[in-house]
Amino acid sequence: MKSSKNILWPTGEPWKPLPFQLEGVQFLLEHAAAGLWWSPGFRKTSTTLGAIKILKKEGVLHRVLIIAPLRVCYSVWPAEVAKWKDFNHLRVEILHGPDKEKALKRDADIYLINPEGLEWLFGITKSKVEGRKKAIITYDLTRFNQLDADTLVIDEISKFKNSASERFQGIKPLLPKFDRRWGLTGSPASNGLLDLFGSMYILDLGRALGAFITHYRAAYFSPCGYGGYTWVLQHGAEEKIYERIAPTVHRLSADDYIQLPQLVENIVKVELPPKVRKVYDELEDEFITELESGVVTAVNAGVASMKCSQVANGGLYLQQEVDDQGRKASKREWVDLHTAKIEAVADLVEELGGAPVLILYDFEHDLARLLKEFGKDTPFIGGGVSPKKSDAIVKAWNAGELPILLGHPASMGHGLNLQGGNAQHIIFHSLVWDFEHYEQVIARLRRSGNKAARVVVHHIITAKTIDEAKLLAMRRKKRTQGALLDAIREYSKARKAAKAA
Repeated sequence: MKSSKNILWPTGEPWKPLPFQLEGVQFLLEHAAAGLWWSPGFRKTSTTLGAIKILKKEGVLHRVLIIAPLRVCYSVWPAEVAKWKDFNHLRVEILHGPDKEKALKRDADIYLINPEGLEWLFGITKSKVEGRKKAIITYDLTRFNQLDADTLVIDEISKFKNSASERFQGIKPLLPKFDRRWGLTGSPASNGLLDLFGSMYILDLGRALGAFITHYRAAYFSPCGYGGYTWVLQHGAEEKIYERIAPTVHRLSADDYIQLPQLVENIVKVELPPKVRKVYDELEDEFITELESGVVTAVNAGVASMKCSQVANGGLYLQQEVDDQGRKASKREWVDLHTAKIEAVADLVEELGGAPVLILYDFEHDLARLLKEFGKDTPFIGGGVSPKKSDAIVKAWNAGELPILLGHPASMGHGLNLQGGNAQHIIFHSLVWDFEHYEQVIARLRRSGNKAARVVVHHIITAKTIDEAKLLAMRRKKRTQGALLDAIREYSKARKAAKAA
């Protein structure tokens, strides 16, 4: 844990905001409920600090609670405060780690916390009651009242998109206690327009899209598919949603303001060996397969799709042993089934002739095979890697010292700037379902500051497997989110023109 004395630097360069940043500052000043939906690398952090500084100077803002991914708490916000002379008078505390109680007691202007820390801050206790599916949540607001924050900033507000999640339900009753609620993201609707409800509710308490997700769905969507669990937009609903949310959202696309590297897609298809094809087909068709080392059973289609993804990648987790008390073994074991994807990745890396490459994996056994191929000391950013170690890896990457960097999309998606070395190759050894993770990983390289002419995204796809469905899903989700962002951008331009008239 770092204290405010350690985070507060006395020097820095003058902040020279670009015109769109000044526009963003003005938008935040004018809107107590506001979303900055700006492309990654578009300087959302310093723009928000610019608004905080002005409101603080005017005496209308007391303290700010910023909720952000842990890596962003430690690496992004303190660094921006330190970098600019205009902001490094602001005192920052991070509410994480063994000394977070002490950090809370120290006087600061900005308090940073990760979503997982909210349960501690709000004093949340969950009690299960017989006959009720949901636990009863009670609050002890001693710490929250001590914080005395009047402004809430959620960096990557899309992480609160699921209004049924404990994360969302935990913060929901406390939202009216903040005078201002600002949300920052570059991926507001990564998996479709249903994702908008949770984020928008946090900002405006239901003014735009209603107070309940059920009402939002009924107003703009129709159920379809088996059991009615899939929702599709009603005719004309898309435009109505854009119209409802546009006054609360300021949207900027990097393509409108700066020249980004051209995005190029390369599909590399591999084939399953015959024996593995048999395993895959049995999983996909019957949800059960027998291996020499054990039996793997998929109890439903969701689990089956996960196992199919594993087989397509090259490995498969075995069922965990359970002791007499029903506890699973601490370590999951797997079997390696094939190296088709690994070989394709290795061939591609060799073909690139030493150019730096970012390689994305999904499962732990994917990482194990990649480390076996490229060396056990190959740096990676994923589960179990501390923020401090990640920072060191990022620094080496941006200095051009690392020819290969492995990463998990969930760990690489936010708060990392990897454009410093002008790298231009990303290899998805494993595709993921979450479009936000997919898009954000690409944005680590394809962003302001990367002087490469193009960024090439290589997809290693196992033919006639779930990989092909994932790639199609990524493209469909991109069209959905792209339509949303384009509509908001058009609205913003029209609003700007009306003001100028």
